[in-house]
Amino acid sequence: MSLENIAIKLVADDAFSVGSVTALLSEIAAQLEKLIATGETSLIDLKSLPFAPGEYEQLRQALGQGEVTAHMDAIGPSEIAETQYPGVWWLTHFNIEGDIVADMIEIAPFPNILQSQPEDVRAGLERLQSMLAPPAATND
Repeated sequence: MSLENIAIKLVADDAFSVGSVTALLSEIAAQLEKLIATGETSLIDLKSLPFAPGEYEQLRQALGQGEVTAHMDAIGPSEIAETQYPGVWWLTHFNIEGDIVADMIEIAPFPNILQSQPEDVRAGLERLQSMLAPPAATND
């Protein structure tokens, strides 16, 4: 049996925890309250937070998986997933080499990155109208 076939399970040791998961879940709850009360969205940059070994996986497990996922390919691939808590989205952006360049939690009814920009909507309308326009008459 080769080393690639040996399953490894990481288990976080509470002795090494810095409390990031509980603090982060409390912050997410507070931001959800603000979203409900005011409509204000928020973004938490996970790459800037100090996670002890295993805490990142604990956060993933605590937030779970919701019903909606989206994949996007812009400068590199992106994964957008609703957590088991509606309004809490996990966004991960990769570069073309597959390295994570941004990892965020967005608290919003719908992830901002998936919303069409007004200029894109206008350009789409112009293309559609152009396609629907009757062909110009030619004088042969």
